[in-house]
Order: sequence, then C-alpha cells, then structure tokens
Amino acid sequence: MSLVNTDWVEKNINNIKLIDCSWHMPNEKRDGYKEYLEAHIESALFFDLDKNSDQMTDLPHMLTNIGDWEKIVSKMGIVKDDEIVIYDNSDVLSSCRCWYNFIYFGHNDKLVHVLNGGLKKWKSENKPTTDIILKINPTKYTGSERKNLVKNINQINENMNSEEFKVIDARSKERFEGKIEEPRKGLRSGSIPKSMCIPFRNLINDDNTFKNENEILKVFKNTLGDEITTNIVFSCGSGVTASVLALAYSLINNKYKPTIYDGSWAEYGKIKI
Repeated sequence: MSLVNTDWVEKNINNIKLIDCSWHMPNEKRDGYKEYLEAHIESALFFDLDKNSDQMTDLPHMLTNIGDWEKIVSKMGIVKDDEIVIYDNSDVLSSCRCWYNFIYFGHNDKLVHVLNGGLKKWKSENKPTTDIILKINPTKYTGSERKNLVKNINQINENMNSEEFKVIDARSKERFEGKIEEPRKGLRSGSIPKSMCIPFRNLINDDNTFKNENEILKVFKNTLGDEITTNIVFSCGSGVTASVLALAYSLINNKYKPTIYDGSWAEYGKIKI
C-alpha cells in the first residue's frame, strides 16, 4: 500500500504522521516552505528536500549520512513504528523522493505511504487546510541504511559491461535524447549509455494521481517487454522523479525495492565525452 487516497488520510489523520515534501524545480520560482506556511493539511510537518540532503556535495538531493538522517527525523518527532503519509504540491511529485529516503534509511516500507494526488487533489475535493504549525516533541529516532537500494557512478559504469541491472531514466524524451538543454547549468545533454527512458509523467494523470496498475504495467512492458524483473535502477535529473518511477514500479511488482542512482544526470552529465 505505497499509495493512500484522500479519504483514507482524512479518516486516519489522528493516527498517522503527515509530511509535506513540496519541492519545485528552480525555474518555477516557487517556494515549497512558504506555500506550506500558507496552507497545509492539518498536523503536517514540512520536509525540506534541499536542506535534508547531503550538504557536503554540490550534487542536489543526495542521501545524507545515517547520523544526520537520525537527527533530521528526531527533530520531526517521528519514531520507528509511526505510520507516515507524505504528500506534495509539486508537478514533479517530490513526495516520492521523501518516501524513498525513509525506506532507504530503514523505516518499515509498509508504514510509509504517499498521498495519491497530493495537495492538488486534496484541495480539489474541498478538504480542509490550515496555516497552524504543529508543535513538535523531538524523539530519538534510529535508522539503518539499506545500501543495496542506491547505486553510485562506479556501479553505473561497471554495469555497462556486466548488465546486471537495467537503468531507466525518468526525464522527458527530449532531455534523454539530448535534443534540448538541461535545466541545470554545466551539464551536457544526453543520457547514460544503454539506459532506457520512461518519462515519469507517462504514469501520472492530470490530477497528479498515479494511473491504475494495468496502465502502469502497460507502460513498463512497452519498454522492458514481458519481463518484470527486480533488477531495475531508476535515474533522472537529480533523484526526485526517479523515485516516482520507483514507486510506480513497486505497484506492479511487490517484490521490488526502490533502487535509485543517487547522482543521476546531475552527476553523470558532468562527464566530458
């Protein structure tokens, strides 16, 4: 149950920890935290995707270390057996990246969900929002890294010969094929050799909900064929929309654990060829 709907959240709101993880591409000139302060679902905490990532690298949204992660989650007042629902108000479904982070750092994946449709659908149904900020009582959260759920650039390069796993890119076809410039400065256009492309929006409806499982399965089969394997690694521009694909794939393959090339094209696109 990676996805939960708005009615489920409304019914269970007193028994879950809600997280707003709204993040926007820089060119949109939107501030996720400012929007959260103006209106969010009652009792929701805010997760800053930029600040809560590795601050010791110039690559965006890289996983932080386990010690810093434990501090971040402890300050949010979350404990290991909390049931968590993450939502966003973003065109790139940034909540999925937060979902991936919690799973990577050892939270029970059966207790981590994404609100299907996010704040956009919540508001469209005239469900209530507030500007009241919840008072937080810090905890002592402990995590554990699932290092098999992340790939680095060396593993990506080695895989070109070994072909141990398939790499699927969540960016648009135009970016993947190098037909347009990358939105981040200093990156060449193009894609990782031998990778494939499934633009994440192909799996998302206009109201920001995920398409149904049959439609998702059809999209993946169009790229992968009939083999629905667990050896899939997702990539994108900075690891955000890769997580959208990872969540979608988990809906049609319950044995799959979300696995991301963390550096994504923000790292690989720096390589000179």
